Amino acid sequence: MNKREALAVVGGLSNPSKMPGKSIGLPASECSVGGKLQKIAGSVCSNCYALKGQYGLPVVQKAQHKRLRALSDPRWISAMVTLIQGMEVFRWHDSGDIQSYGHLTNMMHVIRATPNTRHWIPTKEKALIKRWVKQGNTVPKNCVIRLSAPMIDMRIKHNGVSVPGIKFSAAHTTSPQGRACSAYKRGGECGDCRDCWDRRIDCISYPKH
Repeated sequence: MNKREALAVVGGLSNPSKMPGKSIGLPASECSVGGKLQKIAGSVCSNCYALKGQYGLPVVQKAQHKRLRALSDPRWISAMVTLIQGMEVFRWHDSGDIQSYGHLTNMMHVIRATPNTRHWIPTKEKALIKRWVKQGNTVPKNCVIRLSAPMIDMRIKHNGVSVPGIKFSAAHTTSPQGRACSAYKRGGECGDCRDCWDRRIDCISYPKH
């Protein structure tokens, strides 16, 4: 499969301008846990950036829903591998989240097939991740999964999740937990920083924005 064919299968990748690599955006309106949090004041999703601004444009929404439908295409894994191969880093879901256990499993197939790319999976789907771990799965060494605290300024609790490659993230208004995201010192851009992809960093905290 060539890249043109892969793009047609997947529905294209997203290209967040402030990040060092590409991503794949799904509709934030289709988040499971995030969809519930969007209705709760003080949650990290109550003012979701992926439901406004450029993300709300019809052309963006159309592309995101096409990518959502593509998840059931049997060629999806092969297409994603074709598109990601050769990239330094890849962030999963600049909008949206893991849709199902099968989706997570397919993502891991892609990650293992692109060992020279560092993958970062931010997610609020803790139950899916715990189920996946209980099945005896391990996180590939080129990947970090960051479980997001659901509420702003909520202190991180490991709750029995102690698996190599599974880390955390939080949002803060006052004091950050763990490593504070430094992008906001550079106009919101990652620059040379790759902390979010670093399995050695237990928690990254982002200022509420």
